[in-house]
Amino acid sequence: MTDKASSSRLLLVGRVLAPYGVKGWVKVEPFTESPESLRGFGAWRVGKGDPDETWLAVHVVESASHSGNVVARFDGSEDRDDALKFRGMGVAVPRSELPPTRKNEFYQADLIGLSVVNEQAEQLGKVVEMFSNGGHNVLRVRHEGGERLIPYVPTVVMDVDLGSGVLRVDWGSDW
Repeated sequence: MTDKASSSRLLLVGRVLAPYGVKGWVKVEPFTESPESLRGFGAWRVGKGDPDETWLAVHVVESASHSGNVVARFDGSEDRDDALKFRGMGVAVPRSELPPTRKNEFYQADLIGLSVVNEQAEQLGKVVEMFSNGGHNVLRVRHEGGERLIPYVPTVVMDVDLGSGVLRVDWGSDW
C-alpha cells in the first residue's frame, strides 16, 4: 500500500467549531458519514495544519450527537475557557482505528495523493482533495498547468489501485 493508506497515519475526521455551553464542551463538525461514527472513538488527536504525531492526544469523556454535529467534553476541560483553546482545531484519529473497507470501497483520505491517469495513459495530476457538489463527489486534481475537477462516479472512475498509487479515469486531458 502507499504511504497514504498507512495504518499509522492520522486521518482528519472533523473540526472543532466552538465551545458549547459553559461546562467545557466543544461543538465538532464531523467529516464522517454520520456523527455517530465520530463518537465511537474514545481518544482523538487535535491540532492545526496537517495531522501528525505532534497533535495533542485528548480523551473524550462525554459526547453526544447534536443537530448533525457532535458535542464532546475532553478530560481536563471543565469550563468555557478550557474549551475555547480547542476552537478551530482539526480532529484526527489513527487510520488503524477505522473499520476495514469492503471490496472496491475506499476512505476519501486514501485517495488524496494518488496519481490520476486516463485511459490514454496521460498523467492528469494528483488528487489533492475530494468534496461533494450535492449530486456526487468530485476529485480536485492538481497538475502543472493548474487543476481540474473530475466527477467521482462509476462512469468516470475506472479503477483505484492503492498499492500502485494510481487512480484510472475515463477523462480527457483537455477537458
